[in-house]
Amino acid sequence: MLPELWVCHLGVVDYREALDLQERVRAARQEDELPDVLLMLEHPPVYTRGRRSRANELPLGGAHGIDVVETDRGGLVTYHGPGQLVGYPIVRVDDVVGYVRSLENALVRALVDEGVAGARSRPREGHRYTGVWVEDRKIASIGVHLSRGVSTHGFAVNVENDLQPFSWIVPCGLDGVQMTSLLRETGRTPSVMKCFRRRAAYEVARGLGRRQRLVSLSRLETRVPVA
Repeated sequence: MLPELWVCHLGVVDYREALDLQERVRAARQEDELPDVLLMLEHPPVYTRGRRSRANELPLGGAHGIDVVETDRGGLVTYHGPGQLVGYPIVRVDDVVGYVRSLENALVRALVDEGVAGARSRPREGHRYTGVWVEDRKIASIGVHLSRGVSTHGFAVNVENDLQPFSWIVPCGLDGVQMTSLLRETGRTPSVMKCFRRRAAYEVARGLGRRQRLVSLSRLETRVPVA
């Protein structure tokens, strides 16, 4: 039988609050006090900067009143907001590159199943193109951090979110990159988040060789250190 992946759907959560939860879950996972975990959520509007971020990536971002948070994840600056699906797999990882490729492939499958036929990864073009693309348009970003063999951070998929805030930054450090979303690529009406969230969780669990088990936040917090 495959090992479990606890999947916890959290709704809209402040970025710093979610970061604190990730760190507590990671500490418990490092001590084998719980199995691998996948947190699925959305954030209020926020820009996050990765370890390789540069000062010129936020030329207009700060002028629009959106909070900016420094993080320890890989990658550069990106935007999170309502209608974007964020997933934080807190899992044991032996091969970081293989792990990132597994996340990319899982999200490609989920997007294709939702009608984004051209979704693809670009592994041969270098780390700057990590994520999922539709032709030259980016639909999903990935940035992870590894500590004592356990991952934090993860992926963000544009589902039905406002894409305008991406135009006020240099997303992922790529000048001129066009961001897109599931709604923009398929022409479907809003309110597809619930279906896509479930599909993405299933594909991530499958890609990591896990069987998902849905758990509540209260159940999860009985197994993690108190904040």
